Amino acid sequence: MTQGAGQGPEVVRTATLRDFRVPGYVHETGPYAQDTPHGEGAGPMTARYASGESSPYASGEAPPEFPGEFSEGYTPTQRDLPVIHRGDTQQVVVDPSGAPAPAPGAGPGPLYVVGDVHGYLDQLVAALQAKGLVDAAGNWSAGTSRLWFLGDFTDRGPDGIGVIDLVMRLSAEAAAAGGYCKALMGNHELLLLGAKRFGDTPVSSGAGTATFQAAWLLNGGQKTDMDRLQDHHLQWMARLDAMELVDGHLLVHSDTTAYLDYGDSIEAVNDTVRETLTRNDAEDCWDLFRKFTRRFAFRDEGAEAVHALLGAYGGTRIVHGHSPIPYLLGEVNPEDGEAGAGPVIEGPHVYADGLAIAMDGGVTMAGKLLVQQLPLDI
Repeated sequence: MTQGAGQGPEVVRTATLRDFRVPGYVHETGPYAQDTPHGEGAGPMTARYASGESSPYASGEAPPEFPGEFSEGYTPTQRDLPVIHRGDTQQVVVDPSGAPAPAPGAGPGPLYVVGDVHGYLDQLVAALQAKGLVDAAGNWSAGTSRLWFLGDFTDRGPDGIGVIDLVMRLSAEAAAAGGYCKALMGNHELLLLGAKRFGDTPVSSGAGTATFQAAWLLNGGQKTDMDRLQDHHLQWMARLDAMELVDGHLLVHSDTTAYLDYGDSIEAVNDTVRETLTRNDAEDCWDLFRKFTRRFAFRDEGAEAVHALLGAYGGTRIVHGHSPIPYLLGEVNPEDGEAGAGPVIEGPHVYADGLAIAMDGGVTMAGKLLVQQLPLDI
């Protein structure tokens, strides 16, 4: 667990065609935060379309080259878009009837949260086993424990659909044992839903015209996930809550104040997000995705931004994923890239005067997939 300090002033930059790439680590507070989508982990735009993949430009023109040039605030890495070819979903087949029965009169069990998974199924199972939440066969083994996933199940890693299948199965097994396993909506769930529903339908972006399909590919979308995506996966993702308050912890996916745009209560925010997805309007869904991809609000604005959310929705601390801890720490920069050895992440990052807990250990950057029991002692 690390304790971080606030960073310097926001970076002022000029929007360019690179913004079509939905860069992953641009400050939420930048001058184009209202119009420029900031998806996670987009790498250089060269070579992605040499094999015939869709161009991010609705008109179909080839994207320009930007050798050695990156907009300020964005940190490129060699693993931004790992395209990992893998076979069918690797799942642990478990009989839900084998789940242990809850003890009579047992109260709520301990609370755990899981950071961004991004398709790394093997690492997820290992992390859950290390905490005693699942057994060697992948069965729920934590009785009345409560488990929350903070979103971003797919993209970049090899088996996003396998991750979704596991979370859905554990939800049933945990409920049978008197506990629960629940999940929040991440920006990559919105991205995958949009890519499936709207494909190459043009949507308005601060840098021009974009499409969900192009943004999904540029942010690590895996063809094997899209090929195996089924209706029940889509229905499950579309019904996820955006935020929840548990034991005084305000659980969200993104470190952004954009939630305030969708309601003045947790119920209102969750209802508005679901209604937006139900309307099935490409522009509305893109706007939702764009806002959920903002980041670094609690780092740059510090405790003030956290207090704004806690004041609106309750709780004493915010727990979030979305922004990898190495970037929140400012230990990785554009000059170093992936070659510069970033900090070894051993646990959550507590910052913003102790009010915010970051849970994305950077598994897509050869980091750690974090599973943490709450509350934290700091």
